[in-house]
Amino acid sequence: MSERILIIGGDAAGMSAASRIVRVQPNVRVTVLEREGVVSYGACGMPYHLDGRIPNQNTLLIRSPSDFAELGIDVRLHHEAVAIDPEAGKVTVRRGDGAVSVEPYDQLLIATGATPIIPPVPGVEAANVFVFRRYDDLTLLSDYLEGRDSARITIVGGGYIGVELADVLMARGLSVTLVEMSDSLFPRTLDSDMARIVEAELRDRGADLRLGSRVAEFGTQDGLVHRVLTQDEAWNCDVVILASGTRPAADLAREAGIALDGFGAVATNSRLRASLPNVWAAGDCTSTVNLVTGQPAWVPLGPAANKQGRVVGSNLAGSRQIFGGVVGTALAQVCRLAVGRTGLTEMEAVEAGLHATTTVITAGDRAPYYPGGEPTTVKIIAETGTGRLLGAQIVGRNGVPGRTNVIATALHANMTIDALASLDLGYAPPFSPVWDPLLVAANTLLPKVGTGIDTAMHGRDGS
Repeated sequence: MSERILIIGGDAAGMSAASRIVRVQPNVRVTVLEREGVVSYGACGMPYHLDGRIPNQNTLLIRSPSDFAELGIDVRLHHEAVAIDPEAGKVTVRRGDGAVSVEPYDQLLIATGATPIIPPVPGVEAANVFVFRRYDDLTLLSDYLEGRDSARITIVGGGYIGVELADVLMARGLSVTLVEMSDSLFPRTLDSDMARIVEAELRDRGADLRLGSRVAEFGTQDGLVHRVLTQDEAWNCDVVILASGTRPAADLAREAGIALDGFGAVATNSRLRASLPNVWAAGDCTSTVNLVTGQPAWVPLGPAANKQGRVVGSNLAGSRQIFGGVVGTALAQVCRLAVGRTGLTEMEAVEAGLHATTTVITAGDRAPYYPGGEPTTVKIIAETGTGRLLGAQIVGRNGVPGRTNVIATALHANMTIDALASLDLGYAPPFSPVWDPLLVAANTLLPKVGTGIDTAMHGRDGS
């Protein structure tokens, strides 16, 4: 009898793993349990359906269960794993119709993702309070907003999801108030000096930002929120969207006696094996390693989940691959701005016990005589004394993704700031000035880090 591999969770990590297994070992029996009604969808594209940039929601569905069935993968929708028995090698499953069954396995992959954090605020269970994490959440919110063209929206949380939702809902013409308990947007993603640029953009487009503020109560009437109250102010509201963060969806693993780590995620080794035999984990329910610090990190982003899924799928098919870690590269669109970050922020460098030196510059993103140029702001962080590159944040309108990926590549290569300043980057007036903003920032930072190198070209002419 062929080996039975059971996967709990049909999103990025789970389906990447399943696809990899059957490609390498076509005779293996792979079953995927998914509690929702879809698998394999573009979660990061969901906000852009709300303002019509993606007109048809169904185009977010990348593959259907029948597509996976053709590959030999048995996808079972509306099947929720409710208990794991590692000793018996079985999972208890509750189907959408309420029936309960038991599914045996030889190898188990936990790919349960992350779950939204619901703040314990009075009124949070009202019918017009939404979360925005799963495909079904998009359907519920989109249907509720239909015909409500003057709805007043309150978004709780100023991270990726909250800021992107503010962007698309304002583009739709709705009034948006965003509440964030930190003093700046993108907490733990951008340093506050870079976040201020994003905040100015949102305010310029009409957003009402309430920073350093915590929701105390949702005032309800007839089962609906009509007013939001913080510790010192209040305003009227028609729709609330909770975007106050996520946590690893690891309760199922914990209840089965599988070890969790300091993030509350399923603890794994570099091959993504969990603490008990024949159990693995991948995606947002587990953590990884930050390649800059060498320390554990929880980075719930799609690229990491897909790559972990591919690695664990290869291992379940008989390989011996490792997942080395990430540098935390991420991009976001905020109104007319693009935002990129990779590596450590200045705050994270300090928290990691590193002595960091930083610089922030603003430079044109095209040749000054070429039309359409816009300012790009770059912040680079390097280790004092060694000049080791630690991270960067970039905000602008043109070329931000490419510049962010240059820094991400440099981080993977363990480059120093002088090596970055010497890079032979491409130049053409429509795309970049002769001195790209990255080179301007690196050369500005170089004399500050204390490496003894005063210029990027030091020693290149034999001097």
